[in-house]
Amino acid sequence: MAANARSTFNAASQVTKTLQNLPFENIIAAPLNACVNAQAEAAQTTINFIQEVGLETETATEIVDGKEVTSSKKKAVYVYFNFIQGGRRVTISVPLLTMVPIPYIAINTIDINFKATVTGTMNQENTASDEKKTDTNKKEKTGKLGWFKASTTTLTTNVSTKKDSSSTKSSNYSVEATIDVAVHASQDSMPAGMAKVLEMLGSAMDLCDPNGELTVNDTYFEVAKNEQAKLIVSYKTPEGIFNPEDVYIEGATPTIDHISGTATYMLAGSTSGQPYRVTSKTSPRSVDITVKTI
Repeated sequence: MAANARSTFNAASQVTKTLQNLPFENIIAAPLNACVNAQAEAAQTTINFIQEVGLETETATEIVDGKEVTSSKKKAVYVYFNFIQGGRRVTISVPLLTMVPIPYIAINTIDINFKATVTGTMNQENTASDEKKTDTNKKEKTGKLGWFKASTTTLTTNVSTKKDSSSTKSSNYSVEATIDVAVHASQDSMPAGMAKVLEMLGSAMDLCDPNGELTVNDTYFEVAKNEQAKLIVSYKTPEGIFNPEDVYIEGATPTIDHISGTATYMLAGSTSGQPYRVTSKTSPRSVDITVKTI
């Protein structure tokens, strides 16, 4: 009974020792680290997608302190469509990022299930031996009795017994570890900053004329003698960009306001009302302006 109890205790100690040697920190931390790295790669994929698909690099050169300096910046990629609206052909400019789904893959839950089955190996052998040996040696001698001849008799006896017994108890133990990792990922909601950017880009969709739009504050002015008319001109390219430097009036020098996207001309009048012609450098648009002195 004591031997069996001691055997059970040794087996339990072996199992406990085996459990202690299992790398639980690696078993639990490794899947978590893998998910963190996967989330980081997913975020980098989103950044690469926005930069490669939705943005393009614009390079500009300017003179600073007599030196030519080249700078670059990112700008949104636009897609342009022509269609008919109200009997005229118009162009719509749409930011590409508002038309394609942006990948925002996020890991929602991580389930780690670990199961360990631990056994050991223990062999116990009991051997018993019992041996008995008995020797007997008897000798008898007789002489001459009368006319009979004397004789000698010897008796030898050996008795040997041996009893051997052997019993072996063997218990087999093994170590088995199973880990199940379930990762659930889905398209996450858009970050607030990106949602705001897309909202602004959505409101930036615009309709413009495929030949550009040339507008003036008026086409007919009446001024007093020695006074000038103030003509404000704006020009929007087919891409929807205000470019006041694209317009000109022969013989007149404008004042360019890049903030408002306008060019201002001060025009002298004449009694005959000779017209001025505002022309675009890149499109066939032109407008005739009359300034008459009264």
